[in-house]
Amino acid sequence: MSDLERLEKAAVDTHNLFQLDGKSALVIGGTKGLGQAMALGLAAAGADVCVAGRGPAGLAETADAISRLGRKGTSFAADVTDESRVEELMSFMKETYGGIDILVNSQGIVHLQASTEFDTAAWQRVMDVNLKSLVLTCKYAGRYMLEKKRGKIINISSVRGFQGRAEDLAYAPSKGAVNQLTRSLAIEWGPKGINVNGIAPVFTLTAINRNLLSDPEKKNWVLSRIPMKRLGEMEDLMGPVIFLASDASDFVNGHTLPVDGGWLGA
Repeated sequence: MSDLERLEKAAVDTHNLFQLDGKSALVIGGTKGLGQAMALGLAAAGADVCVAGRGPAGLAETADAISRLGRKGTSFAADVTDESRVEELMSFMKETYGGIDILVNSQGIVHLQASTEFDTAAWQRVMDVNLKSLVLTCKYAGRYMLEKKRGKIINISSVRGFQGRAEDLAYAPSKGAVNQLTRSLAIEWGPKGINVNGIAPVFTLTAINRNLLSDPEKKNWVLSRIPMKRLGEMEDLMGPVIFLASDASDFVNGHTLPVDGGWLGA
């Protein structure tokens, strides 16, 4: 077969690369916001999806919506900063889905305070939720993926993982660490068939940004920094997460993809 013939065949099959039929996905932080949006996007692409987090009611609503899309939707209420609960969650995935093909870490909290007064307990809580939980979920999901020699991990970072911010001793540093964790795991597990990547959204219309974006002056400042002149929408993450979860991204590893309307380039 010539190079051209091979490429013609590959082009015909390209759309199939984005299908997730037969895959099982675990989305941490699927109660609302970005996690909920990505869980639904993965289900629409064909994956069976379990959503996990601390809000049982929100998780159940997301799982029901996944089921309405024709996929197997389940939920698991857990504090994923607790290692024993993460182990139980992964056992649930094994029992319910036979394992885990896709892990999406979308959990995150913010605390802003003058640096000289920054509350140490709040700092620790942000680090636990934004970083420790990712270490734990990657650790235990990675064990199943390493057995199969295949898997996709997507860690949700932020543009703040690339930039500093005043009165932020926790969130931006935690997201910078997420970027480095993503690179480190990609180097270790890439040769073993596991792709580890990230997504870095800009300010998006979710609960975590409600206080900031409800202030007209601050909202206008954010819009002035985004070349596309609009805020991020939850739906904007559906395409990127499907790409990174699918066979279409098999040669993408250790990359954190900004979904920011050009924020980082401005």
